[in-house]
Amino acid sequence: MKLIFELSGENETLPTAELECVGTVTDARPQVAVAECPDPSAAQRLAMTHVVLEYLGECDPDPASFRRLLLDLSLTTEQPFAGRAKLIHAGNDRNPCSQREFERLIGTMVKGPVKLIDPQVEFRAILSGDRCYFGKVLYRIARGAYNERNPGKREFFHPGVMMPRMARTLVNLTLCGTGATLLDPFCGTGGTLIESQMLKMETIGSDFDPMMIGGCRENLVQGTLMLADATRLPVRDASIDAIATDFPYGQSVCIKKEDTMENLYHGALDEMHRVLKPCRRAIVVTHRDISAIAGQHMTVLQHHTQRVHKSLTRHVLVLKK
Repeated sequence: MKLIFELSGENETLPTAELECVGTVTDARPQVAVAECPDPSAAQRLAMTHVVLEYLGECDPDPASFRRLLLDLSLTTEQPFAGRAKLIHAGNDRNPCSQREFERLIGTMVKGPVKLIDPQVEFRAILSGDRCYFGKVLYRIARGAYNERNPGKREFFHPGVMMPRMARTLVNLTLCGTGATLLDPFCGTGGTLIESQMLKMETIGSDFDPMMIGGCRENLVQGTLMLADATRLPVRDASIDAIATDFPYGQSVCIKKEDTMENLYHGALDEMHRVLKPCRRAIVVTHRDISAIAGQHMTVLQHHTQRVHKSLTRHVLVLKK
């Protein structure tokens, strides 16, 4: 089924990349993408999407073109409906018109009872760049649920942990789901493991810091946890379906005395390659670009950046064995 995704604006590249876990992206503009998805309901796992729509059509982003599209579609609904429009990115001033103009066209050209408050059906036009995408809303992602899982509300909290939306995005980038085994070799307080468990994945977490393993046990209701060195994991060769992890950084990091961060990167990436099944993905987050190092151990498929604050930019690497 062809779907339209209204994407979050919190990152330029991650929201579109995340869509790979539910389908094949065929078109994209700022904060909107189109993808072919075999199971539309799977889109509800996404973290960086606001709205999922059934694709009905697209056109140039002007009222005359949109009117012709609606004439061609000749839509009829017996359920009360509303028409909404969102102007995301005008691009070269091709969209001087107002959103209300597009909403008025939907309201007058779709046959059926209009209901602006709590409609049963919502038709939505998304204008971005040089295209206007039009569809019927299927799902709104309950992004507030991620706020309810804020790390500060867990039994065990440690400063600097990753927020749930980002942790879910990392899990989604692995392209794995129900029944797959996910490993986080630097599990910390367990945020990545929590998100993968919500997707019914089997989880294994390890950390070299006893305090983190103890705290992680307080936060998780299930899963395997190990006090272990990420460069020498007690895990069988080629037994893991997916890896998602945030490498340690900063002066408070608990690593072996003789290690440097460079040695840790090489040793951990070598272990990830060993335990990962062929052609599977490892998603690693670092505070510096280690693409050159990672490329010595696995194929670098993608490199994303996320600015956290003035002194911290996360680098998200999508690696493939």
